[in-house]
Amino acid sequence: MEGGSELIDPNTKKNWVPTSKHAVTVSYFYDSTRNVYRIISLDGTKAIINSTISPNMTFTKTSQKFGQWADSRANTVYGLGFSTEHHLTKFAEKFSEYKEAARQAKGKSQDGKMELATSPSQESPAGELSSPLTPVTPPAMDNINGTDDPCDITPEPRPEPSQNALAFTHSPSINKHWEAELSALKGNNAKLTATLLESTANVKQWKQQLAAYQEEAERLHKRVTELECQNTQTPVIKSQKTELNQTIEELESTLKDKEEEMERLKEEVENANELLEQRHSLTQKLLETELHGRVLEEQLLGAEQRLEESQEEQENFRKSLRTLLEMLDGKIFELTELRDSLAKLIEGS
Repeated sequence: MEGGSELIDPNTKKNWVPTSKHAVTVSYFYDSTRNVYRIISLDGTKAIINSTISPNMTFTKTSQKFGQWADSRANTVYGLGFSTEHHLTKFAEKFSEYKEAARQAKGKSQDGKMELATSPSQESPAGELSSPLTPVTPPAMDNINGTDDPCDITPEPRPEPSQNALAFTHSPSINKHWEAELSALKGNNAKLTATLLESTANVKQWKQQLAAYQEEAERLHKRVTELECQNTQTPVIKSQKTELNQTIEELESTLKDKEEEMERLKEEVENANELLEQRHSLTQKLLETELHGRVLEEQLLGAEQRLEESQEEQENFRKSLRTLLEMLDGKIFELTELRDSLAKLIEGS
C-alpha cells in the first residue's frame, strides 16, 4: 500500500510534519524473533515508519482520506494520507486484523518470555542467524498519493490515459526506480554483512573474555574466603583483601559493559535482517516489472502488425473503387452515345 507519511510535531503536538515529499510504500511485516507485527515504510534507504503493532493501539480515521495511530513505544503519532477513501478503509481493516493477531501472539508468547528471562545467556550460533522479518501482505502497487493536510485532501484532477499508454510511459521510470533501490540495498547489505561478521568475531572474543573474567572472579572469591578463614588479621592480609574486592568490582563492571555491548549488537543484527528482507522484496518487484514490460512490448508489436494489415486492406479497397469508377465511366459513356443515336433517329423519322 502506498500513501503520504506524516509525523506529529513533537514540539506543538498539534501540527503534522511530512516525512516524505512523495507517495511511499507502507507494508506490514511479521518479526519472528520478537513475535510481533510491524508497520514499516522506507523512503529510499531511510526508514520513515517503523512502528510495532500492540493490542492497545487504535487506528483513527480523522477524515475521508486520512488516518492516524499513536505509538507509545516510539513516543509519537503516525499519520497516513490516501488518494481514495477505499484505500484508507482497506488499510484500517488490515490494521485491525494484525492488531488482533498481535494480541493472540502476545498471549501465546508469555511462557516463552519467562523462559528467556531465566536464561539470558543462551544465544544461537552466528552461523544460524536467519531473517526475522516476514512480509504478511504484499504491497499493492496502487497509485495512492499522500497529502500534507490531514483534514483537506482534494487530489488534483488529471486526464486518464489509456492502459497501454500509461504502461509505456511509466515502465522505464519504475525500472530505474527499483534498480536504484536495489543498488542502494546491495551497498547497505555489503556494509551490514561486514559489520555482522566483525560483530560475530567480537562476540566470540567477548564470550571468551567473560568466561575468563568469571573464572578469575571465582578464584578471587575463593581467595577472599581463604583469607577470611585465617586467624591472623595482619595489615598485609587486609590490604590484599581490599585489593581483591576492588578487582572483583572492576571485573563486574566490565562484565556489565560487555553485556550491554552484546545487546546493542543483537539489535544491529535484527536491523540487518530487516534490510535483507526488503532487498528480496524489491528484487521480486523488479522481476515482475521487467516481465510486465516484455508483455507490453509483445502487445505493441501485435498492434503494429494489425495496423499494417489494416493499411494494406484499405489500399486494396481503394484500388477496387478506382476500377469500379472506371467501369462506371465507360457505362455512362456508352449510355450517352446510345442516347445521342436515339435522338438522331427520332429527329430523322
